[in-house]
Amino acid sequence: MATETLTTSAPSAPVAKKSASNSTFARVAKYTGIRILTMMVTVTIGVYLTIMIANMGGYMDTIIRNEVRDNITQSMLANPAFRNLAPDVREKLIQEKIASEIKRQGLDQPFAVRSMNYLRNALTLNLGRAVNMISDHGSKEVRLILLERLPATLLLTGTSELILFFASVFIALSLSRRYGSFFDKMTIAFSPTSAAPPWFYGIFFILIFAGVFRILPFGGLVDSPSPTNPIDYGLNVLKHLILPASAVICSSIFLSIYNWRTFFLIYSSEDYVEMAKAKGLPQRDVERRYILRPTMPTIITNFALLVITLWTGFTITETVFLWPGLGITLYRAIGFNDTPVIVGSTIIYAYLLAITVLLLDFVYALVDPRVKVGSGNSQ
Repeated sequence: MATETLTTSAPSAPVAKKSASNSTFARVAKYTGIRILTMMVTVTIGVYLTIMIANMGGYMDTIIRNEVRDNITQSMLANPAFRNLAPDVREKLIQEKIASEIKRQGLDQPFAVRSMNYLRNALTLNLGRAVNMISDHGSKEVRLILLERLPATLLLTGTSELILFFASVFIALSLSRRYGSFFDKMTIAFSPTSAAPPWFYGIFFILIFAGVFRILPFGGLVDSPSPTNPIDYGLNVLKHLILPASAVICSSIFLSIYNWRTFFLIYSSEDYVEMAKAKGLPQRDVERRYILRPTMPTIITNFALLVITLWTGFTITETVFLWPGLGITLYRAIGFNDTPVIVGSTIIYAYLLAITVLLLDFVYALVDPRVKVGSGNSQ
């Protein structure tokens, strides 16, 4: 009888394992679907608000209509073929031309309808054509304008922010071992200097290193005319990169070190860290296993959010240094009231942010075994 019982209960282990696997898959799939739906709603609301703000609630349509009327009226009055026409005939032709152009641009529709069209095109990444801005190659496609400026922004923000992030983390970890030392106190004393934005430091750096000492260029991506040799061209770009990257790093380095240093000190005072030290574990192993590992979710979150902010660039800083990136492009788009460029930059950033937040939940589960995707403690 005992043998018969064992025989009938043996296959239950694979069945239970398969059932648990199916349950986990269903939980993860349900959680992923809900998060994607929630983020799409959030992105849609954010993009629509951007469209409303960039269009001034529809007032931009009035401005564009007036510009169309002025441009067509002036061009037709300057045309010698229309000067000999009767005034009423000339006026009729002008109004017909204006009505045709307004209809072509869709300005004859209510703004509520146009805003929905803007939203649909934005969500499908149909960024359209710019109103006033053009790319270096003469194209008015928003996609090409943004892609053309992206490499310069990634170079500046990527270099400066990555150096700032990794340097501040490792320096802060070192200072957490030397709490109360001279360098620790110096970091605390200099942390208020991060209240000044990067462009503030950039102005002083330009005055000192470009204006007085004349050892670095005032701005731009490369000299004019640019070097033809690829190696010389790369070195010239790096020379132009020194001042803006230094301004970004100097504006945040002390506060970033102070924040991470405080963060590591909190984890260093945990009981399990003290127990590991009492067991005689090397300091390097204590930091790697008991300080860095529990803080990995926070470090990964900061790093991931840093990466997506590389898209936006530094608007005023790029303008000060005449750096041809997305920041100065957005600044000029705001000045020109170029709604498609503003909305295009915003929608791509919104998508990057939503995708990053979604992926972070799964990364947390890989880094920290205590986190289960779809369970109550992962939200």
